[in-house]
Amino acid sequence: MQLFADFTLWKYLASIVDIVLVWYVIYKLINVIRGTKAVQLLKGILVILLVRVVSEWLGLITLSWMMQQAINWGFLAIIIIFQPELRRALEQLGRGRFFSRSGSPDDDNQEKTVAAILKATDYMAKRRIGALISIERETGMGDYIETGIQLNSNISSELLINIFIPNTPLHDGAVIIQRNNVSAAACYLPLSESPFISKELGTRHRAALGISEVTDSVTVIVSEETGNISLTKNGALHRDLNTEEFKEILTSELLIHNKTKQASSARWNWRGKNNG
Repeated sequence: MQLFADFTLWKYLASIVDIVLVWYVIYKLINVIRGTKAVQLLKGILVILLVRVVSEWLGLITLSWMMQQAINWGFLAIIIIFQPELRRALEQLGRGRFFSRSGSPDDDNQEKTVAAILKATDYMAKRRIGALISIERETGMGDYIETGIQLNSNISSELLINIFIPNTPLHDGAVIIQRNNVSAAACYLPLSESPFISKELGTRHRAALGISEVTDSVTVIVSEETGNISLTKNGALHRDLNTEEFKEILTSELLIHNKTKQASSARWNWRGKNNG
């Protein structure tokens, strides 16, 4: 009898461990595809499943059959469509990084990043050196990093300036900063198709607006024609900023926003511990 009870207890514990591991793997997979085109594709799959259920419930035979065919062939389609994301996940698994903890950057590194960007943009603006710098936040930018030359270098104003010097191999395209490192240079960003963009704005501004429409990144533009500094975030363009305005917005978005997020997270953790 005791042996049977122990077996039942072990079975329950194994089920709990199984559920926890499955949810953890799903969580890591979501982190891999976060900020990529796969997110929109997943939404499309959820819509197909929802339409399938509703059409079955309403008795819409033809629509229900069509959705069922889409589901039947969906597994093969997922492998084809999600090939880049699956490859990235397997690469991270092979490197031992799939289950690694991705912590938030500390304040010192964040302040160093802001200082490097401020110094580099000031230097380039005075000399009318065109630049495009995008800083990743919550939404991943892995798809766009892969279009450029990966550097994975410590950030410094000297490195940023050297990348954008005209007629050098990396100056054409965007620099993407990820976790306070220069992750890649010469990256291609999606161009905004908004009809409200001024005709006098060039490709850099359109690319900066485009990336701000699909991610929550903060992107800095230095105009090659005028030397003016602009910044995009959340689909909005802040044009021709002076030094103080630029410093205030960049500090607010990268430092104050990050500290507020950390304080909020700590507050919720404290509440959870006390409620527990």
